[in-house]
Amino acid sequence: MKIKFRLISLSAVLAFLLPVTLTGQDKNDFNPLQTGVNSLYIAPDARGASLGDIGAATDPDVNSQYWNPSKYAFAYSRGGVSLSYTPWLRKIVDDIFLANVSGYWKLGTYDNQALSASLRYFSLGEVTTGVGVDNFGGQTLNPYEMSFDVGYSRKLSEKYSMGIVFRYIYSDLGFSDSYAGDQSTGASAFSADISGYYTSYPIIGRNECQWSLGWNVSNIGTKVSYNHGEDPAFLPTNMRLGTTFMFPLADYHNLALSLDLNKLLVPARPREMDYDSSTPEGQREYLAALEKWENMSSITGIFKSFSDAPGGFSEELKEIMWSFGAEYSYNQQFFMRAGYFYEHKMKGNRQYFGIGAGFAMNVMKLDASYMLATAQTSPLDQTLRFTLTFDMDGLREIFGGGR
Repeated sequence: MKIKFRLISLSAVLAFLLPVTLTGQDKNDFNPLQTGVNSLYIAPDARGASLGDIGAATDPDVNSQYWNPSKYAFAYSRGGVSLSYTPWLRKIVDDIFLANVSGYWKLGTYDNQALSASLRYFSLGEVTTGVGVDNFGGQTLNPYEMSFDVGYSRKLSEKYSMGIVFRYIYSDLGFSDSYAGDQSTGASAFSADISGYYTSYPIIGRNECQWSLGWNVSNIGTKVSYNHGEDPAFLPTNMRLGTTFMFPLADYHNLALSLDLNKLLVPARPREMDYDSSTPEGQREYLAALEKWENMSSITGIFKSFSDAPGGFSEELKEIMWSFGAEYSYNQQFFMRAGYFYEHKMKGNRQYFGIGAGFAMNVMKLDASYMLATAQTSPLDQTLRFTLTFDMDGLREIFGGGR
């Protein structure tokens, strides 16, 4: 991404992640929740993306670290590793991408616990800043965000498991004030996830089905501070709830239907338009509210996020995002998927269909997904994802090893 401009702000960069086009009254009502390190909120793998960003209660796979790490305790294979690649905002630029590596390994004789880890790297491409005439004094930047996490999951009963993940986050947007001589510094943060997964096998008619419930509260942690601590931002703490029902259509043919609900557990940033800025008292009230928001701890922000929307309870409901998806599988070797993701237009306006397919062999599985945005002029349209997965049990069989 080669862009030349005089001034760069954090909000300008983050606008690439949650873009929206609104006019008139809609523009006045537009009030998305503002967070730092928004790349943590991008689905890394093709399977979850093709279902409309779903994964809280779907069958365990190698990429469960992002969706619900407690599912690893119920994974069928003893271990696996996956690599995912997503060209991001490809309708606008050609060098922004998300790369992700995930893996897990089952522990113990009874396969009732697992260790997991993932590494994600989000590159905002190459940015050329210009100051003065003819970009004199400009600089070429390569802003990026990354995170590394490790997790542990364990079955607490035959039907229920829980998991926890610890994450290190680093964000280097690379921007500094060339006039003032400030040096660019990255921002670090730490967070944790906690999750649960329940699955059962009810008999309906003569068929054994599978019904699962899952939940995951992710990115509970410190705030991230840009610009030498002058611009603190909340991490995208998120609560995900989901359910999946799988039933056989015929021998070797299965269909799974899934629903996920999401809510960012982040307090709403005060808006100047909600105060009477024409009076000194109104200006002081706004500045006081803004200072309180900036100094608010992330834990306090989680509880405030349920009741602080300017529009009251009706606006709180608009902050809930939902996804619905379906996955067809033949003999666990061929997969077709489709789903839909909806976010209210006042809270970000991400609305899109996801479609995808996958093919699995004993050792390797390849998945691909494609995004079709339904929101007008959305740059998220036509987003592709690719995931390559390797199964450790399959590799052990090839090389003659036993389980």
